[in-house]
Amino acid sequence: MIEKNEIDNLPSNIGVYFFKKDSKVLYIGKSVNIKARVRSHLENAKLDRKESLIVESSDRIEAVVVENEFKALILESQLIKKFHPKYNVVWKDGKSYLYIKITTREDYPKVLLSRKPDFAKASSGKENDGQSLYFGPFSSTKVAESLLDDIRHIVPFCTEKNLSRSSCFYSKIGLCQPCPNFINNCRDRSRPVLKRIYRNNIRRVVKVLHGGVTDILNNLYKQLKSLTKEKKYEEAIFIRNKIFRLERLINHPTSNVETIHELSLQKENHLAIFLKEIKKYFPTLERLDRIEAYDISNLQKSNQVGSMVVLTKGVIDKDEYRRFRIKDQGLKSDFDRLKEVIRRRFKNAWQLPNLIIVDGGRPQVRVVMETLKEINQKIPVLGIAKNPDRLVIGTDGYSTIRFPQTNKAFNIIRLIRDESHRFAKKYHLYLRKREFLV
Repeated sequence: MIEKNEIDNLPSNIGVYFFKKDSKVLYIGKSVNIKARVRSHLENAKLDRKESLIVESSDRIEAVVVENEFKALILESQLIKKFHPKYNVVWKDGKSYLYIKITTREDYPKVLLSRKPDFAKASSGKENDGQSLYFGPFSSTKVAESLLDDIRHIVPFCTEKNLSRSSCFYSKIGLCQPCPNFINNCRDRSRPVLKRIYRNNIRRVVKVLHGGVTDILNNLYKQLKSLTKEKKYEEAIFIRNKIFRLERLINHPTSNVETIHELSLQKENHLAIFLKEIKKYFPTLERLDRIEAYDISNLQKSNQVGSMVVLTKGVIDKDEYRRFRIKDQGLKSDFDRLKEVIRRRFKNAWQLPNLIIVDGGRPQVRVVMETLKEINQKIPVLGIAKNPDRLVIGTDGYSTIRFPQTNKAFNIIRLIRDESHRFAKKYHLYLRKREFLV
């Protein structure tokens, strides 16, 4: 049986862990904090039969640390497939595991979801007839579908089992491109070229499902730099969105949108770590009891709005959220709208923030700093710029920091930025809908 003191030597990092008996693997799991997750197994064993059997049947725990959550997800599925541990297989309500299936031997390989009735047969990675690759197993349909949805927005592929005479719907929105239906009906020299492009996309999908995302991400950054240099901005935005999707996949592979109630800088002392990092730039900053994040939503000339999202002592605080409908609809830029929001916010007798975060780079940070100076407020300001995501420090010189993907504190700050954007957009859409119904 596992003893509590054995857990103290486990890493507090992202990775995969094994409950073992002698040389036999009994259970495999993944976590962003291996030590904390294993401790929870011991606590849950007091109440849950399965957890109790895992803990009592094991005599040691091993762990493998990886760079990010996506690699942990892929490694977990690969190891479950290899060892098919006893306690990963049972208690599945009679359902077989879910796999991502790629029909590699077809002219136009398809990417599908598939349940295999025999867990052991799937362990080879191929179907019995050698016609398909299988990736997984995955614990739920939600996880597998979310993963495929993200990958498809980065590398388009086909999910239709049979070819037809016309291009599919997904080809029209860039998720099946080039479409096998279209390629198959081509009767000119472009057909072999398009076929090679499609099959190359499938090879990239396979690479991602093997965990090889770094090369693809670096290649996208090269494309972005080249397109920007050539002033092909529409194409650059398209590549930028792929980069954003891939970076989100790397850090949050099991859901497209993280539940905002779970966002907390208190986890694993992230608040103290983040404070220590930014104190290098703001030496007088002693605490982060209140952080405010701002964004402007301006999809059309009317109903321009701003949002304020708040963290209280490192925890998201929806009761403190505020939204602002821009009063001066004649303002010509988001910078002017941001000024209005900041001025109006500080006319209220709300608790002052220790730190302000704004969605944007140097221009947005400069606007907020100038506005605070006009109203005699001395509050540190950070911006989150995109392409790639990085922090812009509101000091002379506007220093820029790009944190590694494994930095959980920075990733939570990025999600707070996304939440302020979501909150502003939600209000904007609400006003548009109300205006339409009147």
